[in-house]
Formats: sequence, C-alpha cells, structure tokens
Amino acid sequence: MNIIEIVKSGGVILYPTDTIWGIGGDATNTAVIDKIFKLKERKPEKSLLILVDSYQMLQNYVENIPIEVWEILEKSIEPTTIIYPNPKNLPQKLLAKDGSIAIRVVKKGFAKDLIKATGKPLISTSANISGKKSPAHFDEIDPIILQRVDYVVNLHRKSTPAKASKIIKWTAQNGVEIIRD
Repeated sequence: MNIIEIVKSGGVILYPTDTIWGIGGDATNTAVIDKIFKLKERKPEKSLLILVDSYQMLQNYVENIPIEVWEILEKSIEPTTIIYPNPKNLPQKLLAKDGSIAIRVVKKGFAKDLIKATGKPLISTSANISGKKSPAHFDEIDPIILQRVDYVVNLHRKSTPAKASKIIKWTAQNGVEIIRD
C-alpha cells in the first residue's frame, strides 16, 4: 500500500510538514482522530490542528473568513496557523472545547502534495508523546512513536531542524490574538 492509500484507508502517518515532523492522517475520519489521541497518550480535551493545501480547501472547513484573516494569510511568509471560531464539515472530536479549529494552509512541500493527492485535510500534531518535548529533528523522535504509526515517510530525515508555526487566534470580539510567535 502506498501513502495515499494508507491515509485514505484510515492509517496514521509520521511525516514532514511545512514546519516540524508531524503525526497525522485524514482529519475527517473520527477513527483516525481516536488513534492519534491514543498513540500520543493525549487527553481528548486538547484539540488538534489540521493542514489544508489551498484557500479553496480552507473554505470547505471554515464559515465566513473575515477580510482581516485573508490579509494575514496573504502576507504571511512563515507558516501560520489560524484558530477559527466557526468550523464546518469536521468531526466534533477534532474541535477545541470552545468549538474552534486550528488550520494552516500549507504553501509548499510534501505535506501540500499529500493533501492534494488524498483530497483530505491532514491532522498535524507534533511527533511526541503528550507532555514530552517536541522533537526538532527526525532523530529525536521517540522510538515508541515510530512503532505506533502505520507509516513513516522516508523524506527529509537529515534536514535542518525547523520550528513550529506561528499561531494566531481570530475572534469577532477581539480580532487577532497572537498565541505563538
């Protein structure tokens, strides 16, 4: 089975994102969401973020994106994740307690190509057991994670460590709030 079939059939993968290595799978599949929470030993109250490959795909999962958010997306040079208050077409298990969802539009690279090939948004969570340090490089990924995923992508394993994305939260009341710079 190739990686596209693995993702489409509900598998969990370890893959290079546009930032750090991530654990992921089809964000529309509740069984995948459950597997990822179990694999990471993560409490379900802690939400996950998803990656999409285009602004068009983003609109499939968010209602009414304000002009201010479009401006941030257009001007962002570095990977930027935005927390939206009004998701749609996503499983409830994927959302934060307040009903929001964190989404990043991937502009290039393997993750973008994989999303495009599967036609599905991908869950992206750091490649670590919950509460432990996020690995900056492939060699720092806990062997337990490597054993628990269904597939490990064989790309960019020797590349320079990357940093996590900037995170911005958008609310109608407060506008833009920087969560992580």
